[in-house]
Formats: sequence, structure tokens, C-alpha cells
Amino acid sequence: MKTRSLILIIALFLSGCKERAGEADAYGNFEATEVIVSAETSGRILHFNATEGSEIAEGTEIALIDTLLFHLQKGEIEAGIRSVRTRMNSIDAQNGIVNQQIGNLKVNISRVENMLKDDAATRKQYDDLKGQEAVYLKQIEAGIAQRASTAAEIAVLESKKSVLDEQIRRSSVRSPLTGTLIEKYSEAGEIASAGRPLAKIADLSIMKLKVYVSGSMIGDVKIGEKCTVRIDKGKKDYVSFPGTVSYISGKAEFTPKIIQTKEERVTLVYAVNISVANDGSLKSGMPGEAIFNALNK
Repeated sequence: MKTRSLILIIALFLSGCKERAGEADAYGNFEATEVIVSAETSGRILHFNATEGSEIAEGTEIALIDTLLFHLQKGEIEAGIRSVRTRMNSIDAQNGIVNQQIGNLKVNISRVENMLKDDAATRKQYDDLKGQEAVYLKQIEAGIAQRASTAAEIAVLESKKSVLDEQIRRSSVRSPLTGTLIEKYSEAGEIASAGRPLAKIADLSIMKLKVYVSGSMIGDVKIGEKCTVRIDKGKKDYVSFPGTVSYISGKAEFTPKIIQTKEERVTLVYAVNISVANDGSLKSGMPGEAIFNALNK
């Protein structure tokens, strides 16, 4: 590790002391944005038809995990919901009957009140009717409470059904980005478990060249600035691409243990990412070099 670091520092130091026009300012390797796609549910993989090297659009299903148990549980819950709704309809019907009885009773109470004025009815008749009305009102209150309890049961079952719907949805493993499937870790027929990696997908349309810039240069490199990226073509030629500085590290990769002189500070290096549109010729791990426009004006 120390030897590798020393070689890198020497190379960067030499790159900062360019002796000929067109020499690169920094060197590094290309990286792609890679995503590990994992299973979110457990079960047998029913199909995994995507092949390594195939292009996959964002949201495309790449694998399906068995959902039979989830569907059976969902069917049981739906039957329970239908049963509870039937009970609720019965409660509503009973409340409707009681409301009708209360309506009829109010008519009789009104008649008795008028008869009392003419001494054609007794007070007891009136009190009996009012007592019966109170009983009916209590029945309505009980029916409303039963209906609320039944509605709560339905809400609980609907919530459980939503959980199963989400588990069924997650059993369909989909690509989170548009890219290339570069590795498969499972095949159809195997048992997957939640959290188990199934595939690796990389976005190869935009590559990042990660280079290291010396402390003497970092002040002239800015995020968003354009630069030139080169890769080897044969033994002496290069292929150039336009690039954009997308990231600059906030601290040096190799920090000295003691304060150093100005001449020695050139050995400090900072990580810089450069985004490059890939025409298909750039690969992960490929070496590249960068020429910063601000350093070559």
C-alpha cells in the first residue's frame, strides 16, 4: 500500500512539472455508477430472465419471487372483509327498523299529548310511550357503537391487505436505474431471502474518471469546469473526450504528520471526479488521464 501511494505521489509530482505541451495534469481510472439489486421478500425465484450484459431500462422487472402464499393470505383477508361487511349491513338494517319504530312512536306520542289536553288519555299512557322511545334510542346508540366497531375491523383487515399488496409488489424485482446488468448472483429456481443480492447493474452511459490532483494544482480546478479526458489508442496515440469536473475532495488524501515547507506541499493530493459521456469505448477500471483547461490557458 505504501509503495502504491509513493508511486502515485511521484506520478502526480511529475505531472505537475510538465516538460512538454499536451502532457496530462492528472491520472486515474474510470468508474461507473453501480447498484446492487437485492430481494425484498423471501421465496423461490420463479424467473430471472435478464442476462449479463443486457441493457435494462429503469423500472423493468428482472426477476419475480413466488407470491403464492401472499395471494392465499390476501384471499383469506378479502373473505374476512366480505363477512364483516355483511355483518355491518345487518346492523344498518336493524338500525333502520328501530328508526322507523321511533318515527311511528313519535306519532303516537303526539296523539297522546293532544288527548291529554282533552283528558282523553292518561298520564301513564304518555309515560309508557316515552319510556318505549327511550329504549329505542338506546338501541340506536348500541347499533351505532356496533357499526363503529365493525368499521374498525374492516379498517384493520384493509390495512393487512395493503401490507400483502406491498409484499406482492416487492416480489417483482425491478431495476432502479437504466443501465447494463453486469453480474447475476442468482438464477431461477433458487431460494431468495430478503436482503440477498440478486444482481449488479451499472449505468455505463456516464463514466467517472477519478483522478488525483496535487496541492499545487487544486486551486485552479473548479467544479463544473470543462476539461479534456484521454485514453490510450495504441502505443503513442490518444482518444480524447470532453469531460466536466463533478466532484472535488474537501481534504487531502495523504496528509503529512507535520507541517511541511511550500515545496513539499505539492505531494498533497485531492480526489477529483470527472464525468464523461460514454460512447461505449470506456470501461470500468480503464486507465485515463485529464487535462484541465484552467491549467493550460
